[in-house]
Amino acid sequence: MFSIQENLKIICIKYVSLPCNCSSLPQLVPDQVLKLKQLTVLTLAETNKVLPYDELMMELDVMNVRELEDFLINECMYAGIVRGKLDQLRRCFEIQFAAGRDLRPGQLGSMIQTLSNWLGSSDNLLVSIQEKIKWADTMSELDKKHRKEVEARVEEVKKSVSVKAEVEFRGLEDIYSEPGGVMDYEEDRSRPKRRRHPRS
Repeated sequence: MFSIQENLKIICIKYVSLPCNCSSLPQLVPDQVLKLKQLTVLTLAETNKVLPYDELMMELDVMNVRELEDFLINECMYAGIVRGKLDQLRRCFEIQFAAGRDLRPGQLGSMIQTLSNWLGSSDNLLVSIQEKIKWADTMSELDKKHRKEVEARVEEVKKSVSVKAEVEFRGLEDIYSEPGGVMDYEEDRSRPKRRRHPRS
């Protein structure tokens, strides 16, 4: 049974470093070797999203590509610790997701810096989004104002045209209703003219 300190030492190293630490660590059982190999993949995925087969084979002490791909599929992807694509043509493993590891000694400072950078970027992004929302609101108000002005102008033109048409119509009514107006003139033109007989 390993002590807590021994377990911490094991999970903080990569599988390839195991022979260098044999003197300070007890002999590992197969399940512990598997766990250490999985943690090695997660460690590599922390800094690189594309892992070459040659590097993985060296880090995991795997002799051929078939054995490596079987391990990545069965012991990593099916286990849910990573998701990715095996590219046999380029001989690499493209990481799409990797589970997080516990912080190792010396990583806390860089983690704080990473989170601080993320917080600063998030603040800048939030300010940018708020400015865009403000600009969109301003443009929307201007558009509404312009639309109201256009609608008001259209109503004015409609009223003006309606008044003008009514005035012209009333003028025609007056012309037709006056004695000797257009109607009488038309009637006079339609009456047959009498022939004047020559005097004898």
